[in-house]
Amino acid sequence: MVAYSKKLIIIGDSGVYGWGDTDGGGWCERLRRNFMSLPQAPVIYPLGIRGNGLEQIARRWEQEWVCRGELRRKVPDGLLLAIGLNDSAKVGRPDGRPQLSAEAFRFGIQQLLIEMKKQTQVMMIGLTPVDESVMPFADLLWYSNLAGAIYESQIEETCLDLDIPFLPMHKAMLTEPDYLKWIETDGIHLNSKGHEWVYKRIIKWKSLLDWSELQPLEMPTPMH
Repeated sequence: MVAYSKKLIIIGDSGVYGWGDTDGGGWCERLRRNFMSLPQAPVIYPLGIRGNGLEQIARRWEQEWVCRGELRRKVPDGLLLAIGLNDSAKVGRPDGRPQLSAEAFRFGIQQLLIEMKKQTQVMMIGLTPVDESVMPFADLLWYSNLAGAIYESQIEETCLDLDIPFLPMHKAMLTEPDYLKWIETDGIHLNSKGHEWVYKRIIKWKSLLDWSELQPLEMPTPMH
């Protein structure tokens, strides 16, 4: 009989999908490969769709999540959520309306996390910075690091209120001297170096390691 391994669903936008990482397939794929090399590690299902925001995730998460339990009447053991950047973008001009206001985002993410927490262990990560000098994205959307910081703070405060593990990203990456070199020319997607930075941050995250029942020293170095 095959031993049961925990299942972790990672759901989100193009960052989860791995867009921009031509070397390793994205931080999520790097994590999946790492865990796959450890017999006792959780099985990871990456469920990233480019352009997704809060509203799209709220519509699709449960249907996609529940059917990856593998065993009859068994749902996945954990869910890692990575969204928010697309919601923060302003439409048409730098001072235009956001795709989803910070207040609406805060309310929506709270409701979503409450529903998720009823069914499984939930964790969430923050947003990555953008290169403001090349905005607008797709000649329409204006992303900014001020907005990114605001929306990440909404996530962090909500996770704190709901006792959900949260890993901040935005400020930590902004303090890196070379962070602009880790962003694709479109200004919002990370390249291979950027995804590697996120991966290295997540692989050391105590909340994830505790949930996974893994020790940091057991983590092999991924192939690049």
